[in-house]
Amino acid sequence: MLDTHITHTALPRARTREPAIATARPRPAARAADAAADAPWMRGLHADTGYLLYRLGLRSGRLFNATLEESGLRLRHYALIRYLATVDGALQRELSTRLGYDPSAIVSLVDDLEKLGLVERRPAPGDRRSRIVVLTGDGLDVLRHTDRAGSRVTDELLAPLDEAERDTLHALLRRVAEPDGH
Repeated sequence: MLDTHITHTALPRARTREPAIATARPRPAARAADAAADAPWMRGLHADTGYLLYRLGLRSGRLFNATLEESGLRLRHYALIRYLATVDGALQRELSTRLGYDPSAIVSLVDDLEKLGLVERRPAPGDRRSRIVVLTGDGLDVLRHTDRAGSRVTDELLAPLDEAERDTLHALLRRVAEPDGH
């Protein structure tokens, strides 16, 4: 269970109106979007793989951000704590390089997470002038919670696919996302 100070301390909410879990009765706008999917111009867009990936990314981001808001986080915060869970601490410039975020954005993200008690800045071993960012116990708890929520979002997004298709999609996306094997 999350500590009360974590769940009640929130960062600015992301602007999304899409629920974390789809409702059983589609909204009128959703029905209109379904009807538009059959329009000739939409079929042309759906023939474009890049466009489909873009749309899936938008939908995935909205759904995942909605679940992260419960913990007062956004996707960039999640990426940072997810990375920190794999290392014994990292310099902010390493976080910037690994995650592909601007260094000034990393400072702001670390500040946000530090205020929530999810990360700490500590002296770097061997270089007392440098500070490393380390995931706290509360940060690890929040990560476990958000991982479970993320799994629910993934299950919703990939509901039309069977397990083998999901595995294939994942493998293909990794090859495309990490062309150099990293």
